[in-house]
Amino acid sequence: MKKSVLITGANRGIGLGLVKQYLSQGWLVHATSRSLETASDLQDLASNNADLIIHSLDVTNYEQFDQLATQLPSLDLVINNAGYYGPKGYGFGQTDVEEWRRVFEINTIAPLKLIESLYPLLKKGTTKKIACVSSKVGSMAENTSGGGYIYRSSKAALNSVVKSLSNDLRDEGFTVIALHPGWVQTEMGGPNALIDTTTSAKGLFKVIEHSSVNHSGEFINYDGTRIAW
Repeated sequence: MKKSVLITGANRGIGLGLVKQYLSQGWLVHATSRSLETASDLQDLASNNADLIIHSLDVTNYEQFDQLATQLPSLDLVINNAGYYGPKGYGFGQTDVEEWRRVFEINTIAPLKLIESLYPLLKKGTTKKIACVSSKVGSMAENTSGGGYIYRSSKAALNSVVKSLSNDLRDEGFTVIALHPGWVQTEMGGPNALIDTTTSAKGLFKVIEHSSVNHSGEFINYDGTRIAW
């Protein structure tokens, strides 16, 4: 029986790279995108692969979560990948409060609400793994340059969610980890980033595969090294 994974924000970038990686390893992949009409690469992939099922999901529309759960099998892994950077190029004194709320909604609140909805399906799975794509810019120790208030704080808060989840679910055999995908050549990362989506996705896959309950609550780079909170 194939292992099953749900990946959010799978229409492009790291999410799409993860979909391709898990398909190549023989997994049954359930992938979500906010708008399937604009997810042409994902649609093309699904049309040629019976192991890829795509779902329309706005991660901030919590009423959709329970409906999604009825369309899913038991899950071995959930990857919370959907994210939003918010406005770029702003600094101290220019913080957009409404954008801050939106970034927090997508990056911090939505991942926990999704896990709450999919928890019964994860309990039925064999590996019971939850991976949240975070960023080392959310690390307090790594923040030596300041700025980035909105995105940094949303990922720091996500890391706190991961840590609490790891404690709450550890006795049930769950592995919950926060991941840094590297500086990746995506729309968010920009053209000057250091690695491509394939390199990131392969690294993330390996980290998740090798993780166990003993690693639960850790913050891990795509190359397997630990990142300080």
